[in-house]
Amino acid sequence: MSLYKHKKVVAIGGGHGLGRVLAALNVFGSNATGIVTTTDNGGSTGRIRHCQGGIAWGDTRNCINQLITEPSISSMMFEYRFKGAGELNGHNLGNLMLTALDHLSVRPLDAINLIRNMLKVDVNIVPMSEHPADLTALSTEGKWVTGETSVDEMQQDLLRLDLDPEVPATREGVHAIEHADAIILGPGSFLTSVMPPLLLPEIGHAIANNTQAKLIFVENLSPEYGPAGRMSLAKKLEWCERACQAREIDVILGAEPHPELLDKWNCITRDLASP
Repeated sequence: MSLYKHKKVVAIGGGHGLGRVLAALNVFGSNATGIVTTTDNGGSTGRIRHCQGGIAWGDTRNCINQLITEPSISSMMFEYRFKGAGELNGHNLGNLMLTALDHLSVRPLDAINLIRNMLKVDVNIVPMSEHPADLTALSTEGKWVTGETSVDEMQQDLLRLDLDPEVPATREGVHAIEHADAIILGPGSFLTSVMPPLLLPEIGHAIANNTQAKLIFVENLSPEYGPAGRMSLAKKLEWCERACQAREIDVILGAEPHPELLDKWNCITRDLASP
């Protein structure tokens, strides 16, 4: 138990992958922090952003859902998804609750903490930024696209990713990285979940400067498609290290062996699927 009391862990990413990692880290309680991607523009989240503005709430909501250990009426409401043919069809009530609380709060992080307290979630959940931004990508043919959904659908390989507009990282997330004993990247969609937080200079610098922490990359749990699916694992690792000011990744954790990487990286093979 002393490990959970004295060691601090930060996990960075989005989608279902980050939620599963945070669920595994639940035993660390408030010593664990999830830094969540906020650039999604699809589904219920995208519709809310289109008409209400603000950051994307879907990945944050999913992480909170994964951390609920005491089911209640409140948690059932938070997880509820509307059905039917009207305007609410497909919307998740948790996304709407976070949007409403964001409008009523000084900061988006205040909205998250209100929900965490209501649902008795101990793990810290921090948005990568409290300012709205979209993911943009430049293809090898010189074409720019905007939005996560468009990035996933690109037929060409990528030259670079950016955030538009440039936004600051949430200071609590940067502070958590600076004091972490371990920093986990992934699992999750590489270009649209893992990379967006690393595009924030403050996060990249904080990872680079915390040389005492173990930096761990976890491979995605399922095959990727689109441009991410065409990237080799070595290229993904190089993108991460470049975003982190050339900070070397200490451990790569995946379900498949990668003998071609052993000269440069420490690769550990494990069955990562839940039993």
